[in-house]
Amino acid sequence: MRFSRVSILNLNAPIAWHISWARRHTISIVRMFSCGLLITMLVLYIIWDVNYFIRCVATLGYGMLFQRKRRVTDQTSIYGLCTTQDVDIFIRHMNNARYVRELDFARFHFYALTGIYGKIKAKGGGAVQGASSVRYRRTIPIFSAYKITTRLVWWDDKAIYLEQQFVTLGDGFVRAVAMSKQCITKVDVVEMMKQFPGAEQRPTMPEELRQWLEAIETSSQKLRKEK
Repeated sequence: MRFSRVSILNLNAPIAWHISWARRHTISIVRMFSCGLLITMLVLYIIWDVNYFIRCVATLGYGMLFQRKRRVTDQTSIYGLCTTQDVDIFIRHMNNARYVRELDFARFHFYALTGIYGKIKAKGGGAVQGASSVRYRRTIPIFSAYKITTRLVWWDDKAIYLEQQFVTLGDGFVRAVAMSKQCITKVDVVEMMKQFPGAEQRPTMPEELRQWLEAIETSSQKLRKEK
């Protein structure tokens, strides 16, 4: 049986129509999915600080996967770059609030690499920021690379005390120094620290930390009197 070219084209027409319909349908689904994803991301960026959580996951993930574990008495470092999202209204250097945000990432990194937070959680405890103080020595200019160092300087039965520094890589200058009190709940910190090599004995309390704690206590007493 012979089929003319016209009859063959007529037979292929429904197939071509279905292929064209499937292609248009697929493109529509992809467009709807892309629009939905874009709207979802926009809403998330409006109601959540998405970059904060992304940075936390990236910092912790990189530290745990690609960096060696550290002793609790070791100093840890993370690196950053002052971008247009970090600057103040004059668009020249990092704004003051950004320093405190960056300190969070460095502190989480220290907790992960030293294993101290894992030990706290294993004992049913937690860690909360009890106090912090930042001394700004010189600004971090826009597009400058820097590192944040973190080290444990002292502890008592209820808290650990960290010193953190912002150091610009170009000149090695310490741009800011921060001291923080990390209150540890439901754990005897002195006893816990004895389980870490090198931390069996408490170091001497730094003089600047002593004076800072005295200032905190003075403020606390003033607030108690005002009640």
